[in-house]
Amino acid sequence: MTESVWTRWPSREALLPERVSRPRRLLTGAVRMVVFGMLLWGAFTSSRLHGWGSAAAAVGLVAAVCAAWAFFRTTLAHRLWPSLALVVVLLAIAVAARSVGFGVPALVIWCGCAVVALERLPIAAALPVASVALACYAAVGDDAWLTTVATAGGLVLAGYVLRLDAEARGSAQRLLTQERAARAAEAETAALAERARIAREIHDVLAHSLSAQMVHLEAARLLIERDADRQQILDRVVAARGMARDGLAETRQALSALRGDLTPLEDFLAQLVKTAGGTAEVTITGERRPLPAEASQAVRRVAQEALTNARRHAPGAGVRVRLDYAAHEVVLDVRDSGGPHGEDTGTGGGYGLLGMRERAELLGGSLRAGPGEEGFVVTLKVPV
Repeated sequence: MTESVWTRWPSREALLPERVSRPRRLLTGAVRMVVFGMLLWGAFTSSRLHGWGSAAAAVGLVAAVCAAWAFFRTTLAHRLWPSLALVVVLLAIAVAARSVGFGVPALVIWCGCAVVALERLPIAAALPVASVALACYAAVGDDAWLTTVATAGGLVLAGYVLRLDAEARGSAQRLLTQERAARAAEAETAALAERARIAREIHDVLAHSLSAQMVHLEAARLLIERDADRQQILDRVVAARGMARDGLAETRQALSALRGDLTPLEDFLAQLVKTAGGTAEVTITGERRPLPAEASQAVRRVAQEALTNARRHAPGAGVRVRLDYAAHEVVLDVRDSGGPHGEDTGTGGGYGLLGMRERAELLGGSLRAGPGEEGFVVTLKVPV
């Protein structure tokens, strides 16, 4: 059956005690103990019970405390009938206390039952309980009827206000829990994205390094087939080993770059062109400015891959590298004069530049690679 406002329990978060600091909890507990002790002292000193009567009163008091504690537990578990049974026990204890002369504790129990019922029970069950408890209070009270009505109305209002406050606190607690869960999910998503980013970066570094090694190893194979000089073959193998060593160094550099430790892009390109050998030159245009790590890494990897392709397919050809800082994007243009390479990665082609194009598209940019008027052209555009 669908719950309505009359049959709906307060949320579990609303029924739980408010989370406060330890000093505040200690202070609240101390105040309650003092008030409770004064109430007991006044009740026992004002009564004429002695001996067994006082012992019976103490037993009744302990029973009332246990029933109240059990009532809080059953309402926390949303168990209606056990909660109503415990309320009946408390009302009966109050009636017995009143009959033997403990009027003040009886009034406290009746008023407390009315307030906590309105605070912790469904409204459909809380209203009858509060009505019975306040009727008992009004029947034995010595105040004028107007005062009794005002007191009863104030207790009803207090119970309902406590209920609303508890619901608001419970809602805030649920929202806080949901926010923490959302933050945890966001952190997990960010961690997964970072892992994918690192994996992509390492893949690109290794792809570049391995392709460069393949150039030298293929040359070494051809030299062996032609019975070339041993020193020439050894030079190619040593070069391949150097490429492997450089690949490991670049992997470490990529991981450092992902942590934000990036060398200036212009210096990187100048060093890259210098180590490429041949007749390579680099030109920087536009207003130089720091780039985001992803954009900077994309430019570096595309430049490395383009120069590797130039050495592989057009050895000894002149290479021109131009980096243009535009208003809303950065453009890298790499051209060599060695003629067509026999591949066009604008729509497909080699795996190296294909991976670079995917990287550019992830950043919202584009990469075109193919034969131009004078040779092979690689153009990368990344918005910044």
